[in-house]
Amino acid sequence: MTDVPFMRMALRLARKGEGSVNPNPLVGAVVVKDGRVVGRGYHREFGGPHAEVFALDQAGEKARGATLYVSLEPCSHVGKTPPCTERILQAGVARVVAACQDPNPLVHGKGVARLRRAGVVVTEGVLAREAKRQNEIFFKFVGTGLPFVTLKLAVSLDGRIATRTGDSKWITGEASRREVHRLRRRHSAVLVGAKTVLADNPRLTVREVPGRNPVRIVLDGKGEIPESALLLREPGRTIVATATMPDDKEKALLALGADVWRLPTGDARVDLAALSTRLGEGGIDAVLVEGGGETAAAFIEAGLVDRVSFFIAPFLLGGRAAVPAVGGVGVETIAEAIRLVDVQFRRYGEDLLYTGCPERRSP
Repeated sequence: MTDVPFMRMALRLARKGEGSVNPNPLVGAVVVKDGRVVGRGYHREFGGPHAEVFALDQAGEKARGATLYVSLEPCSHVGKTPPCTERILQAGVARVVAACQDPNPLVHGKGVARLRRAGVVVTEGVLAREAKRQNEIFFKFVGTGLPFVTLKLAVSLDGRIATRTGDSKWITGEASRREVHRLRRRHSAVLVGAKTVLADNPRLTVREVPGRNPVRIVLDGKGEIPESALLLREPGRTIVATATMPDDKEKALLALGADVWRLPTGDARVDLAALSTRLGEGGIDAVLVEGGGETAAAFIEAGLVDRVSFFIAPFLLGGRAAVPAVGGVGVETIAEAIRLVDVQFRRYGEDLLYTGCPERRSP
């Protein structure tokens, strides 16, 4: 049997850590002896044992002379846990197959080098593309210190997110909404604009799937968010980013337990670049932007979107006054369109999830 099926198993195991390990990476590990799986593990929570430890503990003595498949290069430094490379050597593993190297400068290539010096056979690059995509949040955060930004919208087939009267519940079906809650669980924070709060009064919590609630962020340039907003009553942290909020509104929000960040620009809008930097400095590695159209446009125009996730429902809303998925000024020509790469499709009930990464162009 080739290495690919076992690495796919490791990648599936890694996904079980979604929403629990941030800002650490998702990692899965499988121990194979004589063609049989004798140990499985995944990184379960931030600060807890790594995937390799769980897999090797389950394998016990069967790990000696076995092959270890791991979705990310084993660590070789002392962090919150001991180095995984030493645990691998103690177990007597003969071969390690790593999907890709860890981008963390403390690890990058050093784990592989340590194992090879000790005589372990190391194979790299098996399902590397899939592994890097799975940990795209980690790769972006470690490489830049900035959060990975996913723009998520639920749209009709003709590109509307609400009717001309503002009605938007529900555009997509239950299966899509459940997947949105998985996305919330995967991201450290979820962000909407003040107009979305006024129109929909969302809670921005994880309810359809098990998992922790993300930090809630509201872009509220002028201080329009009502003090009765449901998201201000939910447990956990809420950040209101503003530009020109009245002092009395700020005091009221602070009294409700929210954080108020003043990040103005010259045109009285929230400085999204400054917001991204501050979130990264605070350890928030991923932000799910849920709209609406003007907020989506602002993040796109600022060049801050790393992945687009559009849930497309099979019906038409029509109407010149219906709310478009992306507002703003827009481009003048088709040649200026923001094109997506690494495009993927998946069905959720009758809906289609269309994802891709905006193509980065040279200035």
